[in-house]
Amino acid sequence: MSHKAGFVNILGNPNVGKSTLSNELVGERLSIITSKAQTTRHRIFGIVNTPEYQIVFSDTPGVLKPNYKLQESMLKFSKSALNDADVIIYQTDPFEKPDKNDDFLDAVKSTSSPVLLVINKIDLVEQDKLDDLVDFWRKELPTAEIFPMSALHKFNIDNLKNRIIELLPESPPFFDKDTLTDKPERFFVSEIIREKILLHYKKEIPYSVEVEVEEFKESDDRVDIRALIHVARESQKGIIIGHKGTKLKWVGTESRKDIEAFLNKKVFLSTYVKVSKDWRDQDNFLKGRGYELK
Repeated sequence: MSHKAGFVNILGNPNVGKSTLSNELVGERLSIITSKAQTTRHRIFGIVNTPEYQIVFSDTPGVLKPNYKLQESMLKFSKSALNDADVIIYQTDPFEKPDKNDDFLDAVKSTSSPVLLVINKIDLVEQDKLDDLVDFWRKELPTAEIFPMSALHKFNIDNLKNRIIELLPESPPFFDKDTLTDKPERFFVSEIIREKILLHYKKEIPYSVEVEVEEFKESDDRVDIRALIHVARESQKGIIIGHKGTKLKWVGTESRKDIEAFLNKKVFLSTYVKVSKDWRDQDNFLKGRGYELK
């Protein structure tokens, strides 16, 4: 019996629900999800295995016009996902301007890979508006198959997944069949901590933070983790720590609960804040933390 395998890459502008969809398709919570744009910074593989197929889903950063080198790297992740896809999921929603990023949309139009266009969050609009959107996208991407969807409420996800399986090329698996993701555990630990910061702080703070797991010591019954929270400016350090350390303590407590659930072990977590001046524009800092630069 033949085996299918392929890379299915989820692309689109920020805040259209790509990470929610990716997690639903993979069946695991690999990408952090918040209501803030630019939550995803890396390209994260989530791998679905059965005896008949292997789907390598790829969640990518939202496409944006970069203002600093971190965002240049994020855009590079998205562009590479456009080029190596066996199936492209281009995701939009009823609230974004369809011409928000014409350059990237032009690249989607010129791809030779099959495109599945997902209109997410349809539970939030009237049928008339949805009909208009479908008509618009039929003209804009005439070769794409359109899937109106609510990833949050799991509406139409099974139909999308079945179509993906049909489109997969015949191929041996790319990863061992027991592999769930290409990222190590400490990557997800840093993402869990960053998620809490995204949820708990306002304005520019979450976008000025990078979390680095400096130490990850695992024993039979517990994991000792030391995490460093990098901020871009001195003034941000006090905001992260909070009055008498209360805010940083909240981040640590909430993160530890999720990390314990993720690792299925008791966790001792210590967090520290360090000023790494203008880290979002520092080549060496970004390269050392897995970001790709030009």
